[in-house]
Amino acid sequence: MKHSNLQIDRYKYEPKLPPQVRGAVADISVELGDPTEAIADQDALRSQFGNTYGKPIATLVGGRTNENAATQRTVGVILSGGQAPGGHNVIAGIFDALKAANPDNRLLGFLAGPGGLIDDKKMEITAEYMDEFRNTGGFDIIGSGRTKIETPEQFAAVRETCKRNSVDAVVVIGGDDSNTNAALLAEYFAANGDPVQVIGVPKTIDGDLKNEYIETSFGFDTAVKTYSELIGNIERDANSAKKYWHFIKLMGRSASHIALECALQTQPNVCIISEEVKEKRQTLNDIVASIVEIIVARAEQVENFGVVLVPEGLNEFIPEVGALIHELNDLLATDSNYFTQLRTFEDQAEWVNKNLGRNTSYVFSSLPNSIQRQLLMDRDPHGNVQVSRIETEKLLIEMVEDSLRERTAKGTYTGKFSSQHHFFGYEGRCAFPSNFDADYTYGLGYGAFLLIANGLTGYISSVRNLAKPAEEWVAGGIPLTMMMNMEQRHGSQKPVIRKALVELDEAPFRRFAAEREAWAKETSFTNPGAIQYYGPDEVCNMPTMTLQLEHGLEI
Repeated sequence: MKHSNLQIDRYKYEPKLPPQVRGAVADISVELGDPTEAIADQDALRSQFGNTYGKPIATLVGGRTNENAATQRTVGVILSGGQAPGGHNVIAGIFDALKAANPDNRLLGFLAGPGGLIDDKKMEITAEYMDEFRNTGGFDIIGSGRTKIETPEQFAAVRETCKRNSVDAVVVIGGDDSNTNAALLAEYFAANGDPVQVIGVPKTIDGDLKNEYIETSFGFDTAVKTYSELIGNIERDANSAKKYWHFIKLMGRSASHIALECALQTQPNVCIISEEVKEKRQTLNDIVASIVEIIVARAEQVENFGVVLVPEGLNEFIPEVGALIHELNDLLATDSNYFTQLRTFEDQAEWVNKNLGRNTSYVFSSLPNSIQRQLLMDRDPHGNVQVSRIETEKLLIEMVEDSLRERTAKGTYTGKFSSQHHFFGYEGRCAFPSNFDADYTYGLGYGAFLLIANGLTGYISSVRNLAKPAEEWVAGGIPLTMMMNMEQRHGSQKPVIRKALVELDEAPFRRFAAEREAWAKETSFTNPGAIQYYGPDEVCNMPTMTLQLEHGLEI
C-alpha cells in the first residue's frame, strides 16, 4: 500500500502523555477516592450491578510501586460502533504500556467489533503491525462493529473466548452504548467468579459521552475541526457567489455539540440547537419561521445568501416530531414481526396511522412522503428510527420555500432564494487525528492498561484537565456505573450511560447565544482552515472552543 507524505511523517509523531504516567509502569499505581453513586436510579442499578456498583474514582499516580505490574497478561481489545479519529492511537497506547510492563505480554485484537469477541475471531497485534497505524485515522487496524452483547448465549460465548485464549482483560473502545455493554460485561465476569477485567474508553465524535470526569470523547476535536473547515469553505463560496442559501446537516444524533462547536468556529447566519428547541417547545413551523425571518432581513440588505447549520438529531427534539418518533419506536418494537411482513410503503403507512395516537397520526400524515418513508426505514441496532437517514435539511428547505412563496405573493418578500443542501458526517469520522486527539487517545489507551495492571474492572479510562497543555493533564479511571441511569429501550427499562446534551446555561451555549443575532444580520463568516499538525501551539495544539469555554478560559 502506498502511503501519502503526510502519513509517513505522522508515523514519527510521539504523542504526549500526562506527566504522572511517564515513568516506569511498575512505578505507577492508583489512588482511590470514596465510593460513588450512579447519576440516577441508584437502587435499580445497585441491584443490577451487585458486584461492580459504587466503585471509587481512581487517579493514576507515579512514584508508588505496583508489584503486580510485571505479571504476564493477555489483553483483548475491540473497537465498537462508528469510527472516530484516534482509535488507532488508543490501541497503540495499550500496546506500548503492555509491552513496557512485560515484553511477553500479548495484545489480541478481536475483529469487527464485539462480534469478533463472541465468535473468537482475532489477530495478535505485533509491534510491526502496530507501527503501520500510529497517528492515523480510521478503525481498519482490526475493524469495528455494532453487535451488542446482550443474550445469555452471547455472554457465555465471550466467556468461553476469553477462557480459550487466556484473556486476562478486555478493553472496549466505544460510545455510551458500547461502554454500557462494557459495564454489563464486567458485572457478568464478576458475578461468575471470573477474574477477567473490563475497561472502557470514551469514543464518539458526537461529543455526548462526557461529564465532570470525562471532559470530552475522543474524535470530537478532529471531527468538528474537519467539518468547520468544510463549512468555512462553503461560507467563503457563498459570500463569493452571493446567490445560495446552504443548509448543512451535521452529525450528532442525540446532542448538538458538533453543531454548536462548528458555529463557534465558523459564525454562520443560523445554527439550530436541538436542546434549545426542546426547552422552548418550538414547533417545526416555529423553526421555519425563524429561518425565514433571517432570510427576509438579509434580502432587504440585498444579501440573498447564507449558511444554516442543522443538527442531525433535530427531529427528536421538536415536540410533535419527537413524540411521533418515540411512539414509532415503541410501536415497531412491540409489533416488529407484523410490521416487517408488510411489503409496501403504502401498507406500512396505513398500518402505522391506524395504530398511532390521534396527535402523532396527524403529524405523520402531514409530513412529506419522503420523510414518512425515512421514518419507516429499518431500525438501527438499538431498535430506534435511523435519524441520520432523515433528510431534515431538505425538509427545512421545502418548508422555507413554501413560506417565501406566500410572502412573495403578498408582496412582503422581494428577494431571491436558491438553496443547496449538504450532510457532513462520514467526512469527519476517519480523518487524521489532530495533535489533541493523537495525544488524548494515546493517553486513554496507556491509562487503560495501567488500570488493568492495578487490578481494576468496570472502569472507563479518563484523562482530565484537557483545556490545558498535556503537561497538566491528569489520568485515571471512572466507575462505569457512576455514569448510568435507567432508560426506556425496546419497550422496557434498561441500564444505560446517560448521554450528555448541550447545557443552555453553560459557557459554550451562552457565548453562541450572545453572538448569533449579529451573525444572522451581518456576514460574519470565519474560515478556520484545515487542521494543522505543525507550528505554534495556538495553531496546531489548541483544544476545541467548547473545552476552553467550559474551563473558563478567555477566547
